[in-house]
Amino acid sequence: MMNFNGFDFGGLFDIGLAIESLPFVLGGLPMTLLVSIAGMAMGLVLGLFLALARGSKKLVLRWPARIYISFMRGTPMLVFLFILYFGLPYVGIEFSALVAAILGFGLNSAAYIAEIDRSSLNSIDRGQWESARALNINYWPTLRKIILPQATRIAIPPLTNVFMDIVKATSLAAVITVPELFQKTQIVAGREFDAMTMYVLVAFIYWPICILIGFMQDRLENRYSRFL
Repeated sequence: MMNFNGFDFGGLFDIGLAIESLPFVLGGLPMTLLVSIAGMAMGLVLGLFLALARGSKKLVLRWPARIYISFMRGTPMLVFLFILYFGLPYVGIEFSALVAAILGFGLNSAAYIAEIDRSSLNSIDRGQWESARALNINYWPTLRKIILPQATRIAIPPLTNVFMDIVKATSLAAVITVPELFQKTQIVAGREFDAMTMYVLVAFIYWPICILIGFMQDRLENRYSRFL
């Protein structure tokens, strides 16, 4: 047991408690993954349409998209979760904790994804749009078959960062009673009066999840490199 000037480092982490609590804490992993994946999927779909609207020449599309992106990027995620779960019931709209969490992360991440998509789309040479137009290829086929595959490769690294942020930010869902990893951790920490051990334990659970996401990023980059 390490001791430095009377400070007991061994008291920072109880291995026995960590091993004993691990199965219970991991019981929140499926909920963490569900909220993360569903929120990211929602953000990807909405983010693409926001990016297209943000870059549109039509004011009726561009300005609502700009306002939405500005609001979501300018407000804390925790506040938005409270609005969805605790605030909306006052006006007759009520969601379960799980649905509120998925909506919260999906709607919030869409703003960041929209800016990533917009910059990725803008990085593609405009000459490709003009060539497609000269070949009488319509807007949507050009976007889907020519532009998006190239933009996707550029967007993969920052989109992966967004997904990692969502995975880690799901810990905020504990405050609206979603039984994910961090909520399970807090239960044990409160019961055993050993918060440090439990918080270190959950940190070492989030870490390999993000390592796996990074590995998936490398595979996707290699797959889409052929489009560049």
